[in-house]
Amino acid sequence: MVEKTFDYTGLKCPMPVLKTKKELKNLSSGQVIEVISDDVGAKKDIPALLNKLGHELVELREDNGNLIFVIKKA
Repeated sequence: MVEKTFDYTGLKCPMPVLKTKKELKNLSSGQVIEVISDDVGAKKDIPALLNKLGHELVELREDNGNLIFVIKKA
C-alpha cells in the first residue's frame, strides 16, 4: 500500500510539514506515502496541512517516540 517512505526524524518545525507538502506535489492522485517525524508539532501540523490541501490521513500512529503518518494524495 505505501509506495514511498520519507524519514524526517531530527527535523524541527516547520521542516517536516514543508517537506511533506513538497513531496505531495510530486505524487499522482491516489499514491500513498509514509512520513516519519519525531517533532511533536507535526502531530497537529501535518493533519492540518492535509485537511487544507484535501489529502487523506489514512493512519497516524506512534512508535518509539516517532509519529508515523500514512497519507493518500487526493
